[in-house]
Order: sequence, then structure tokens, then C-alpha cells
Amino acid sequence: MADTVRIRVSMAVSAVVAAAAMVMAVQGDQGARAASPGDGLTRTTSTPATPVLSPRRVPALIAQPVGERRLAASLDGVWSRHSSSSCLVVAEGTHVLYERQPDQAVIPASSLKLLTASVALRRLGPDARLVTTVRSAAGPGGGIVRGDLWLVGGGDPVLGTKGWADQRTHQPPLTSSLELLADRVVAAGVREVRGRVLGDDSRYDSNRSVASWPRRYLDDHEIGPLSALTVNDGFATWEPEPVPFDDPAGGAAAVFTELLRARGVVVAGDPAGGTAPAGSVEIAQLASPTVAELVADLIRESDNGTAELLVKELGVRSSAEGSTVAGLKVIAASLREMGVAPEGIHLVDGSGLDPTNRITCTALQELAAAMDAGGPIDRGLAVAGFSGTLTKRFLDSPAKGRLRAKTGSLNHVAALVGRVEGGSGTVLTFTQVVNDIDTLAVGRRLQDDLGAVLAGYPDVPALDALAPLAPVRARP
Repeated sequence: MADTVRIRVSMAVSAVVAAAAMVMAVQGDQGARAASPGDGLTRTTSTPATPVLSPRRVPALIAQPVGERRLAASLDGVWSRHSSSSCLVVAEGTHVLYERQPDQAVIPASSLKLLTASVALRRLGPDARLVTTVRSAAGPGGGIVRGDLWLVGGGDPVLGTKGWADQRTHQPPLTSSLELLADRVVAAGVREVRGRVLGDDSRYDSNRSVASWPRRYLDDHEIGPLSALTVNDGFATWEPEPVPFDDPAGGAAAVFTELLRARGVVVAGDPAGGTAPAGSVEIAQLASPTVAELVADLIRESDNGTAELLVKELGVRSSAEGSTVAGLKVIAASLREMGVAPEGIHLVDGSGLDPTNRITCTALQELAAAMDAGGPIDRGLAVAGFSGTLTKRFLDSPAKGRLRAKTGSLNHVAALVGRVEGGSGTVLTFTQVVNDIDTLAVGRRLQDDLGAVLAGYPDVPALDALAPLAPVRARP
């Protein structure tokens, strides 16, 4: 940091010298004209109140290092309260203004979702959609399906019913309407199913969670069971307490059966899980929101289920293996393609739930700096005091409405990665990951203090106070 300031001061001194040369040249020319004999005029000479080599000649260049020194001093105060297993980086464009332990391997919590989102956009494409289909062994004849009807999951993480959507915290939620898919089956002419509705989630593996996750994540409903056919986040009921489906595919089939019956379709058998046969005929389909929309929602709401299903989809698209392990291999390969240094990175899942995940502030900062302005990830960043996971944060802070970030929290972990607009419109990117905190409240206070400091940047002297003084004029 000191080297950076010395470089800027050196630049300022060079500018002063250049300005001095120009001033001296002008004054020399004026002196020569003042001494010209015979013109009959009285000349007034002036002596500059500001010396030629004064820093006042280039106030803007002098003010910048002052602002950086004040920022560093303020951040030192914040950093002094971090644990030894933490990291912090602040930059303006490509210019790093402050960093502490940037290459320390830390537990990222949900800030890891920035990595999952970045790779999903890169490998799946922002316009890609995940499609849920309804199929039968043969098309309906005379409105009758003479056998079973399969509801085939395509990995859509926001497939759900109106009742589920209505109880989501932030409205309107991003959803794919299962009712609309039922309407499309009726519109295709289906009036009777003489078999059953079977849920097919064979696109992904049957692992419903990551093996190393603490049991409390499932008990506390941090995430529902993972499935390529996820309806209502994998929960059979959500009020007064969430109850997950024992079998997500069979549960989805049960919900869809009720929707069909509510629309007058006769369904003879009881719902269950099952795989659609090769050569089955598509009766109706429903596409998810685009990957860009899913990613923005994933970042804003920190949706664990969406992150994990996108990881499995990465595996399918790369190796036809819809597993977490296969998807993480794609993410690791993408890191190299994106120029993100792999040192200090150890990935176990795509959501950041696992406490054995590791990443560095350097890697997260590179992801933050690479976000396209107005792109899906940038649009998804929660706004302090207004949206997403920051709706109730920074309410009495100068950072309100000016800080936009991805949050992360686990037991003993608090992370914040994003952008903040300083007092003069300067945009700073920042990464703060704090491990080994006693309580989440401690981590949030550090985030609050960081946001307030960055929102006040640059704290510099008024340029009027640094500008050259008016020259002192005198008659010869």
C-alpha cells in the first residue's frame, strides 16, 4: 500500500515539475516583453503567491494519495477487529487500494455462489432453459392415455405451485407454474389417464444432499431434497413447518395428479416415481426461466437449492452425469479458463453450505471485478436496505442504496462481496470474508463498518483548498 502511495506522489511531483516549466516559460516571455524599450507603456509585474514547484499546481493528483491514505487508516481500524483467519480486498478498477491476507484459504459460506453462478452462465449460457415435460408411451387417443403419464424433470429449480409461490418471502418470486403445465396437458386433449402419473427424476443422480453436510441443514430446512424433478423446493408442506418429500419424484407426481384432477382429468392410479420409457411421446412441456434469470435470483435470494441443481446440470451437460462431483469438475476446469488462480480453492458443493469449502479473497475479488455491469450476476446483487438478503441491512448507513453485494453466513462465518458507490460516484469492488467469529452479529458489525468506510471514499481535501493562490501584483 505504501509503495502505491509513493508511486502516486512521484507522479504528482513529476506533474508539478512539468507545470513549473510551463509557468517559468510564460513568465520569462512576459518579462522579456516588459523590458522592451520604447513602447511607452508602464508594465505591471506579478509574483506568484504559490511557488512554482508547489503541489498546489496539481491539486487533484495530490488529493488522490491523501484519500487513499485516509481510506487505509480507516480500513486498518476495521481490519484490526478481524480474526486471523480472515481476508479483505478493496479495489478501484484494477488498482488495489487495500488488501490483507488476500491468498488466505477461508470458508466462503454463500459467497461461493458467485463462482457457481459465473460458471453456469459460462457453460450453460444465459439464454438456456431447463425443461419439464409430460410424456406417455403413446399419444392420447380420443382424449385417453391408455397407460401411465410421466412427469419428467429437467432440473428446473423453481418449479412449483401457486400456494408455494405465494408464501415466498420476497414477492413476486421467480417461478415456473406447475398449474400452467397441467393446463397444457388439458389443452393437448387429455381427458383421462387409465394408468398413473409417475415422476421421473432420472436426469440427475439419486443423492438428495451432499454427504458431508451437517445434519442440521436438513433438520432446519436450509435446503430441500435435491432432485431433477423438484416441486415446491422439495417440500410437501411449508406451513406451519416445512415437511420435505420422502421421495421428491413421487411427491411431484402426487401434486401434479391433484392438479390434473382439479381440471377434470380422470386419473385412475395412485402417483409414484418411475422412469419414462425410451421412445415415449411428449404431450406438453414447460420451460424454466432463463439461466440468466435463475442466476440473478440465486444471487439475490442466496437460494441453496438452485445452486446445487445448477451444479448437477453442469455435470449432465459436460459428461452426462448429473452429480455434484461431476459438476464440481466442470467448475474447477472453468476456473482455469477464467484465469482464476486455483491455489487455496477446495470445493465440496455449489452453494457454500459445506464448512469444508475453501476459497481465497483473491479469487472472489476476481469474480467480483469480472461481473459485467448490468449482467445477470450484477443485477442479482442484493441492494443494501432494499432487496434480497440485504433488505433489512444498512438501514441507517451511508451505504444504504449504494452497496450491492452477495452475502454469506454460516456458524462462525460472515462474508460480503460486491460493489459500493463512493461519495463522488467512484465505484469500488470489495471482498470481505471473516472466519472464526463468535456470533453472526459480530460479523455483521464488521460488514456495517466496512460499508460505511467505503461509501465515504474518497475522503480528500477540497480541491479549492489545494489550488494555486492568486498572484501578488506589483508595479515596477
